[in-house]
Amino acid sequence: MKRPRRNHAPAFKAKVALAALQGDRTLAELAQQFDVHPNQITQWKSQLLARATELFETAADRDAARPDVTTLHAKIGQLALENDFLAGALGRLPDASGKR
Repeated sequence: MKRPRRNHAPAFKAKVALAALQGDRTLAELAQQFDVHPNQITQWKSQLLARATELFETAADRDAARPDVTTLHAKIGQLALENDFLAGALGRLPDASGKR
């Protein structure tokens, strides 16, 4: 019979990933100790390493990384207007490439 899916708390995941980073025990030993699959430990460890820099970012760094939404909305509006104009101009062409 299959074991039901388990949801682990973020604190537990961090604890397991930090234990894996220490490197004093093998993945098999950690898997047995924490009762999780070794692949899961490897995945949590890689997530911790990939997102560790986010811990030390300031609010200014996070805001600088985000795109300016108002500029993007303005660009979308401009492109939509150009598409509408060009679609109308293409419909007036008499050759075969025009709309019918």
